[in-house]
Amino acid sequence: MASLPDPVARKMRPLPALIFASRWLQVPLYVGLILAQCVYVFHFWVELVHLIEAAFGDQTAMQAIFSAVGVTGDAAKGTKLTETIIMLVVLGLIDVVMISNLLIMVIVGGYETFVSRMDLDGHPDQPEWLSHVNASVLKVKLATAIIGISSIHLLKTFINAGALTDRVLIAQTLIHVAFLFSALAIAWTDKILTSSHAPSH
Repeated sequence: MASLPDPVARKMRPLPALIFASRWLQVPLYVGLILAQCVYVFHFWVELVHLIEAAFGDQTAMQAIFSAVGVTGDAAKGTKLTETIIMLVVLGLIDVVMISNLLIMVIVGGYETFVSRMDLDGHPDQPEWLSHVNASVLKVKLATAIIGISSIHLLKTFINAGALTDRVLIAQTLIHVAFLFSALAIAWTDKILTSSHAPSH
């Protein structure tokens, strides 16, 4: 009896092949995100160097720190590097790291899900979450990461509340709550869809 042709090896028709190959158009987008990651790395080290120099009394670095945390003009004159300012700078550095983590999830997870397999099975540095990533899992993880980033921004706002208006404080709090409810809605929707597609026993 003749063996059936391998469906993977079967040649695709021209139009489906073109449509399927169009996924490679996303590669420049991921390369662009990698370049954005490089910008974040550079920004992180600039802020860290300013913090270290300011800790040793460098006035130029101190003014750069004050500008980064929103202390400008007359308020910055004679201001020392206080614990609050250090905390605001460190939270800014943590914010950069969390956004960088978000970029990695989008770049690696998106490429693996929508473009091509990376063949990382068995690799010692394979991210734990990548082994079971799909569009739904990636969506929930991105929503969770955005909540973390929003939390850092909100914490920075509360620490620096004296320099901000009530309108800004309320607006940022409402935005964070909106992110939180959006993530819960995404997770709930994903759970419903997963349950509806689960095989019955």
